[in-house]
Amino acid sequence: MSLDTSRRTFIKGTTAAVAATIATRAWAGGGETLRVGLIGCGGRGAGAAKQALMADPKTKLTAMGDAFPDRLESSLKSLSKEKEIAERIDVPAERCFTGFDAYKKVIEHCDVVLLATPPNFRPLHLRAAVEAGKHVFAEKPVAVDAPGVRSVLESCKLAEEKKLSVVSGLCMRYDGNIRDTISKIHAGAIGRIIAMQANDYRGSIWVNPRKPEQSDMEYQMRNWYYFTWLSGDFNVEQHVHMLDLCIWAMGDKYPAKAVATGGRIQRNAPEFGNIYDHFAVTYMYENGVPFLATCRQQGGCKNDISAIIHGTEGRAEFSTRGSQIVKASGEVLRDKTVHKDHYQIEHDELFASIRNGKPINNGVYMSNSTLLAILGRMAAYTGQELTWNQALNSTQNLTPPHFDWKQPLPEAPVSIPGKTKFS
Repeated sequence: MSLDTSRRTFIKGTTAAVAATIATRAWAGGGETLRVGLIGCGGRGAGAAKQALMADPKTKLTAMGDAFPDRLESSLKSLSKEKEIAERIDVPAERCFTGFDAYKKVIEHCDVVLLATPPNFRPLHLRAAVEAGKHVFAEKPVAVDAPGVRSVLESCKLAEEKKLSVVSGLCMRYDGNIRDTISKIHAGAIGRIIAMQANDYRGSIWVNPRKPEQSDMEYQMRNWYYFTWLSGDFNVEQHVHMLDLCIWAMGDKYPAKAVATGGRIQRNAPEFGNIYDHFAVTYMYENGVPFLATCRQQGGCKNDISAIIHGTEGRAEFSTRGSQIVKASGEVLRDKTVHKDHYQIEHDELFASIRNGKPINNGVYMSNSTLLAILGRMAAYTGQELTWNQALNSTQNLTPPHFDWKQPLPEAPVSIPGKTKFS
């Protein structure tokens, strides 16, 4: 390397460092507008964008990206009609990006990135955002397979080194009432935990029938929920909330192994892709504590989204109605404080962390809870008892060999326990 080249490299690096320092000071003082970029313009993405802007008055939505132009356009129109934030929607046509590489362009035009695409893309997008020095809000789950989880762990370690915030969409960790109940558990209110149960029973959701002109890739992308490579399956995409809640109660200690069952009973037509409509997973800790996690997505059945943590001196109950501690004596401990919506709180705390220069990094628990859900899915798909370490070191990569709108992309077959192999 020549002296001149070395000097230019040094000056460039020094300039970048000084610029980053100046920006950090400005944000900490509240004097500079934070530019927000949205990657993934579905309903959750639009919701996250509004919450981000509501979290800090000196923010602007400056770039948006999605695989499909129609989704981006509808999301932008919806956000522009929100009175509280409409004047801070600054996304002209030249900062609307579509296609598989849209994320790269969004990242160039923002300071804070909101990741709300189907979960398969989360590791790729998170890595790009962190390498570019951006703060991140990452929706759950953060991956659909073990290689993705390992990638996210690496990216979050890099974010910590760069002093960047990474906030997870596992929103129960930001719920005021739940935080109060969990703190009571950790303080010994129910004694030693001896068993846990988590249910996620809900009805059917949307289906987008295939149109004659759609390629394999477009059809699967528009029905991402029903393909394991995109969503991770229901046990990963949705049930991860309740799994994470119970693991939080356990002090972020994870089970040693899992055995499971699952399948397709009601939702078994071709339009439902290759995912299951029910799972029952028994996780087991090294000390013998069992954790039963069940979920189903079937219409016409009883809905129940809840968790119970059983202890030697009582139990903790969590449901859509709230959370409480029930002591063995019958005494009920309940937080009666009225808290802000947890979806808003996670963004409030993200932007506060940027302003005060004290980064939040949820990387470890959001990765491990995602892996816990993947472990349960793999145990159900294969019919085998699998360990935590087997799941963490799995080589199964669900990402397709190409991202192309025209090339054929055959649907993976539905997994059959006892025949589908673990890898």
